[in-house]
Amino acid sequence: MAQELKFKGTALFTGRQLLPGSMVLITTNSGKVLDIVHESSAGEDVRLLNGIITPGFVNTHCHLELSHMKGVIPEGTGLPAFLTSVMEKRGQQDHAAQQEAISRADVAMWESGISAVGDICNGTATLAQKQHTKLYYHSFIESMGFIPAAAQSRYDYSMDILHQFRTLNSPMHTCSVVPHAPYSVSSELFALLAGTPDNTPVSIHNQECEAENTLYQDKTGAFLDFYAHFGMDASAFTPPGTNSLPAWLPWFKHLPVILVHNTYSTASDIAFTKEQAPKAWWCLCPQANLYIEKRLPDVALLRSHASAITLGTDSLASNHSLSVWQEIQAIRKQFPEISLEEILQWATLNGAEALGITHTYGGFEKDKQPGITLISETESRRIL
Repeated sequence: MAQELKFKGTALFTGRQLLPGSMVLITTNSGKVLDIVHESSAGEDVRLLNGIITPGFVNTHCHLELSHMKGVIPEGTGLPAFLTSVMEKRGQQDHAAQQEAISRADVAMWESGISAVGDICNGTATLAQKQHTKLYYHSFIESMGFIPAAAQSRYDYSMDILHQFRTLNSPMHTCSVVPHAPYSVSSELFALLAGTPDNTPVSIHNQECEAENTLYQDKTGAFLDFYAHFGMDASAFTPPGTNSLPAWLPWFKHLPVILVHNTYSTASDIAFTKEQAPKAWWCLCPQANLYIEKRLPDVALLRSHASAITLGTDSLASNHSLSVWQEIQAIRKQFPEISLEEILQWATLNGAEALGITHTYGGFEKDKQPGITLISETESRRIL
């Protein structure tokens, strides 16, 4: 018979609700949830903890493969300049240094209380780490190509990477092929990606900077210089005269889709999404938004539309750590009117729902094994 472990903190968050400190979480020694009971019924050997007990966090947007780029790109450059630096500098460290940085970041996420990660992959750099990690990963194989004539070759390249990740064949890993962003994916490539069978969830970088919207409104802005810098022919692109989101979202309206960043999403964008894509999730990466654009999404606007929100860390190229708790702290600092209970649901249950893994993660429900995290004002750390 499995040994019972009992945990009592200053409060207990279930994934949906913040319970008082009189409640005790009971699990097996492997972390499978058995029950939540009042301390008067818990019996002996209750472990007393100084902090709030919560299910393991779900980081719905990460770029583990960029972990070797910590501190390489200065803050506040704006997105087009940031992307230029990433593309030009990401290959400057050798393979061994990149693998060591990936391993360190993976372990740090686990120790900080993250249990599951939606991870962006442009290649197979993280494949080795995912063969023996303790974290659950959904690898989003990112496809990009703005030139229509290259759509099929770019799609085939991404599908080859997807097949390599599928060889992991682990219950701790799933994967799908997804578009990078509206400014880097042609309509032809969008169509190929949308037609990929058995391919969920979808993730996309959405409206991270103003230039994305102006590109789609009237084909002006900083992305024209970005294309010219890399010798990309953007002549085939015809602006639809709208913000970017209404132009591409209908491709994926039938699928679960995670919209990442949303720094320049408007009320009309949010209303359009609610109508067209009922399975959409809005992933916030506040520290990366501040790092790159020095601006945050309109969180109050998202909440006023009852939008489903999740949290992500982005990469160490655009953040100082991969800590969901630090993302929560950043939101609490900027939006003190939002309750901790609500933000913790974004970081646990909502993230698990977005990745389709609520059978195991996101909450302290019987027979789930979501991981156990302890949070205080200064840190989060894994308990089990």
